[in-house]
Amino acid sequence: MFTALKKGRLAIGAVAVGASLALAGCASGDPLATGGGDDDAAKGTIVVGSQAYYSNEIIAEIYSQALENDGFTVTRQFQIGQRDAYLPELESGAVDLIPEYTGNLLQFYAPDTKATTEDDVYAELGGALPASLTVLEQSPATDQDSYNVTKAFAEENDVSSIADLAGIDGIILGGNAELETRPYGVKGLKDTYDVDVTFKAIGDSGGPLTVQALKDGVITVGNIYSGDPNIAANDLVTLEDPEGLFLASNVVPLVNKDVAEDVADVINAVDAKLDAAGLSALNALSVNEQQSSEQIATDWLTENGFLK
Repeated sequence: MFTALKKGRLAIGAVAVGASLALAGCASGDPLATGGGDDDAAKGTIVVGSQAYYSNEIIAEIYSQALENDGFTVTRQFQIGQRDAYLPELESGAVDLIPEYTGNLLQFYAPDTKATTEDDVYAELGGALPASLTVLEQSPATDQDSYNVTKAFAEENDVSSIADLAGIDGIILGGNAELETRPYGVKGLKDTYDVDVTFKAIGDSGGPLTVQALKDGVITVGNIYSGDPNIAANDLVTLEDPEGLFLASNVVPLVNKDVAEDVADVINAVDAKLDAAGLSALNALSVNEQQSSEQIATDWLTENGFLK
């Protein structure tokens, strides 16, 4: 049985309506919805959020359209911000579902975690979450923090690993303001690799401002998500991380427990089809071809058999 959504949610079919009104609703609804019948009509509203990051919005839109196709009504609250902004919304139930990343999410709740591998991180994550939250199955897709330098800097300093930065003077690390105090930020570089850096906040989640700051020499090292096509497009060098400063970070749906059972089948099926190369290709459609999240999601869901 479909479990009851939290109080105050819209539940299609909760109010008795005439047959003609029901038919009108099917005719005027979302074209992606199945419009299949009573089971679809009984499904409720899911609030899907996203981080203030274009790749995360693409995944959130894929989730949203897949849920709509399964008969849910979806309210989108995209570009909410960083974890400090959206996690309280998830805990309260104001937002039901958001795409997350296993390693970074675990470090948010358990900064001293020793888990680094994909399976260990995922196993520990479930126990680290607040009581009102849970995660569904993790995806093969990864899109994690990575430290990048220009090809010229790498060649001039014989650098291919974060460890190679030790002893180089004047290194400036650039990334979102939160990076300065995160476990893999300034302190983590010193503790793990004995690398001394100063920090410059650049608030575009490793986007074009970060890339330009690297190219202009404003920063030495930029934190750019590994799935960003700008890394290859600008001939940047992603530094190896032999000591596991960055935890394995797979895409994972973070949900309020009140709706976890209701959405699990749909979202787990979608996440199983995502992989790292595929996510990078979706990101390239946004960055290089300026396609909307809606179009990218519709095309991907159609190509993978979720939409007809």
